[in-house]
Amino acid sequence: MKPRAFIFDAYGTLFDVHSVVVRAGNIPGDLQALSVLWRQKQLEYTWLRSLMERYQDFWEVTEAALRSAVEQLKIEASDVQLHRLMQAYLLPPAFPDVTAALDAVKGTPLAILSNGAPKMLDSAVDHNGLKSYFVEIISVDRVKTYKPSPKVYALAPEVLGVPPEEILFVSSNSWDVAGAKSFGYKVCWCNRSQGHMDHLGFSADATVLRLDQIPDCC
Repeated sequence: MKPRAFIFDAYGTLFDVHSVVVRAGNIPGDLQALSVLWRQKQLEYTWLRSLMERYQDFWEVTEAALRSAVEQLKIEASDVQLHRLMQAYLLPPAFPDVTAALDAVKGTPLAILSNGAPKMLDSAVDHNGLKSYFVEIISVDRVKTYKPSPKVYALAPEVLGVPPEEILFVSSNSWDVAGAKSFGYKVCWCNRSQGHMDHLGFSADATVLRLDQIPDCC
């Protein structure tokens, strides 16, 4: 059955988070390692804060993760340079396949469901000219916790008025795929890195390497 709605994760799925460090200017050190560790810490902090029930929005979490990564890698960066990196996070480029994918499923309600803070999501969507595609941009800020909490996944069916089993949830993050499938969505994993699914007891209904392959699996 064709989905009645499509829900997209944002960071890593629609927007290239690892592109941010290329705007780092003259920060010394291994910027690729910085990008990987920054993302790792960012996700770890969302999970830890959810477990501690000490919510901070994704902007604050992202800055804390950046400072932690810089310290761990012993990278000497000024507050000005760190501020520049944070500002770059507001303007991540969309992956090249995004527009074609959204065009291909246009006509069915499309939404974003993301850990991102509202100002971050609005900025990224506007920067890439994608606002007209989405009927809703849903942030976890509404429930003050992070994926993979069921409270987060429950937001989209509530907002759209469509049951989860009739929604196709799309993410590039395998832990997000598992969380969405556990909640009850039909799930498509955009496995850009050709990695392996986490062993969490749930797997995607379909797997693609690029977002523009989504119409072939639904």
